[in-house]
Amino acid sequence: MIKSRVLINYAKLRNTAISAARKNFWKFCKITSPEFYKEDRKYLKKLCDTLQMLYEGKLKVNDEVTNKLIINMPPQTGKTRTLTNFCMWCLGKSKKNRIVTVSYNDNTASDFSKYTRDGIIEESDDIEKISYSEIFEGIKLKKGTSSAFKWALEGEHFNYLGTGIGGSITSKSGNIRIIDDPIKNLEEAVNENKLEKIWEYYRGTFLSRQSGEHIDIINHTRWSETDLCGRVLEKQKGKWYVLKFEAYDEEKDEMLCSELLSKKDYLELKSIMMPDIFYANYHQQIVSTTKSLFKIFKTYKTVKGIHFERIVSYTDTADEGNDYHCMIIAGLKDFRLYILHIYYSQESMEKTEGICAALLDDYNTTTAWIESNNGGRGYARAIRRILLNDYKTSNPVVYWFHQSENKEARIITNSNYVQEYVYYPEDWEYRYPDYAKHIKKYIRGGKNQKDDGADCVTGLCEKTMKSKKPFFG
Repeated sequence: MIKSRVLINYAKLRNTAISAARKNFWKFCKITSPEFYKEDRKYLKKLCDTLQMLYEGKLKVNDEVTNKLIINMPPQTGKTRTLTNFCMWCLGKSKKNRIVTVSYNDNTASDFSKYTRDGIIEESDDIEKISYSEIFEGIKLKKGTSSAFKWALEGEHFNYLGTGIGGSITSKSGNIRIIDDPIKNLEEAVNENKLEKIWEYYRGTFLSRQSGEHIDIINHTRWSETDLCGRVLEKQKGKWYVLKFEAYDEEKDEMLCSELLSKKDYLELKSIMMPDIFYANYHQQIVSTTKSLFKIFKTYKTVKGIHFERIVSYTDTADEGNDYHCMIIAGLKDFRLYILHIYYSQESMEKTEGICAALLDDYNTTTAWIESNNGGRGYARAIRRILLNDYKTSNPVVYWFHQSENKEARIITNSNYVQEYVYYPEDWEYRYPDYAKHIKKYIRGGKNQKDDGADCVTGLCEKTMKSKKPFFG
């Protein structure tokens, strides 16, 4: 009698788990691969939940539902594995789903296809393990269509097609379209011809294979500002949801998953790998395709919980009509600068002074430095006057000074310091596109027509930190 009750309870628990896996992608992954999808791997749950929201039409960007998802994750953390599981789950949800995947080449495309296909047909001798066929009854591979690249489910003409970049997907279209890591290495990442071919394939062949309501996923290590992610984000601003994970969170001193990559191994990799390759793979920081001086741009997710020692500002007023007026406001904490706002404009001083005074007050700035060159002294006095008259405050303390040192020498000399101790908001490239474009293209010893942003962030570091902390070499 007791044994019978145990069996009944076991059957109920099993049926509950199966029902949950049909409805919830994270639970599906946990049941099919419990050794990998563990509760303490919270980033994997975030990935699974995001993919499910995308599939169900609930994923939003700027309060608008989106059908486009970019995934940026370190290597060996389960991104491709999760995408193959996602394909299996989607086909279980509906046999009418049509999936097209594009990988780096035919070999990787074949692997992606096989993992998906084999996951559907896999059976287990372990009675405690729940198989795919138990979760999604009646979902079986169609006989005679089990090639490495193209196959279908029973009762359907076509369900899955995988190919390499440049491969043909003629006559087949999908409502679930996935591009999985189209760039292999740094050599390709800085090869403009290679990047252009990927872009042309995407906007030509790939985009043409669309079937009704659809979702698009790009799983991509960030390499270059002109890689596929960079181009779609530029051409379709505000349309893509970006899910980004870094191997190590410096603010929290926390690894993404210590079991997969320990801090010790992470630091060892950092010490021996080329910096460009290391930061691209483990922090999704792009590699410069030029001889740019600034190659590393550290970012933060939030300043919530950080109690800043001071809120500081540095302003470089526009010298000429084509120059940019640049004001940077940042929080100072433990010799690190967290950029809170960048005002970067070609408007006249008469227009910018009111805007900048308001920003200084909004961010409760304590100290503001303004270069007095080229009218900066009068500008600083105007800022001080607006703060006193309009905002009834003597904060920030406004200092003006003459900058007599050579601009290029200052920028180059302090570039390592800027890259080590300055942190930008995670989406800084999209908040401040002109500033980002100009500072990324600043070349050592080159003719830099737009150096205002580089000059301003350099000045901020000089005033706030360098005199108090040994220079980072």
